[in-house]
Amino acid sequence: MTRRRGLRSTLDDMTEQAAPHISRPRVLVLGVCPGKPGEPPFRIMEIDGQVVGEARTVTDVLEAAASYGITIHDLDDPDVVRFVGGDKYTWTVH
Repeated sequence: MTRRRGLRSTLDDMTEQAAPHISRPRVLVLGVCPGKPGEPPFRIMEIDGQVVGEARTVTDVLEAAASYGITIHDLDDPDVVRFVGGDKYTWTVH
């Protein structure tokens, strides 16, 4: 019986270590919204879990992040900024 507890404990430890760590980026850029007629499409931006506005370009993302004290060095780093429903090049409705 002691052996089973030891094996179970080892398996539990292995499971905990193998569990993936899912990070939450400070900047989240959601999917493209069509916008009103005559206006360009946009993407909703969240910073630290709060909606902060609309982005129409990558520059808007960088400027909004900077206004919250976040410098983005790499737009492809999902630990800092995550694009949902497209990547940093997706700014039109498909």
